[in-house]
Amino acid sequence: MSKKIVAIDMDDTICHLVPKALHYHNAAYPDLQLSIDQIVSFDLSGIWHPECNEEIFFGRPKLYEELEVFDEHTIEEVRRISEEHDVIIVTAARPTAVPEKWAWLQRNMPFIPFENFFVAKRKYLLEFDLLIDDGPHNLLAAREAGKRTIGIPRPWNLKLQDEFLMKGSWDGMGDLVNSVLSGPGFPAKG
Repeated sequence: MSKKIVAIDMDDTICHLVPKALHYHNAAYPDLQLSIDQIVSFDLSGIWHPECNEEIFFGRPKLYEELEVFDEHTIEEVRRISEEHDVIIVTAARPTAVPEKWAWLQRNMPFIPFENFFVAKRKYLLEFDLLIDDGPHNLLAAREAGKRTIGIPRPWNLKLQDEFLMKGSWDGMGDLVNSVLSGPGFPAKG
């Protein structure tokens, strides 16, 4: 029997991108301090400093190598899931960030082989059985494509949290993955 494919996002799913980007924004623009609760969509142009842009916010050299692991359970739970299922890491990235993301992944999760590392903005085009992601557009597209999902609750997906199964910690994620993959249908909430 073939293993189920579990696609896992990187940024703000297994590591914290937005908090680190906010840290650098706030250091560069002390007159406009932002908090994570202000990030209610992926369009940040209306809230960041007028001199800031996407390249400044997300394009800082080595930014992706500095990111913290999501929580203390993340690495072991991803390892556990990868022992039972075929785990692929699927991340949207500008070309300059790809080597940094791969370096982060190899430093923190060396058990993920390079052939299981995918760079894709339109994740729904890939073949997988379950997607774990924080991006509302990814959760919606996966559901529309008939895929199962587990969302990571973040302020930018607040409007969808009642529609999707959400898990705010990686503690017990392996058990939840197994439950979702073995159960009938597509759970909306847990």
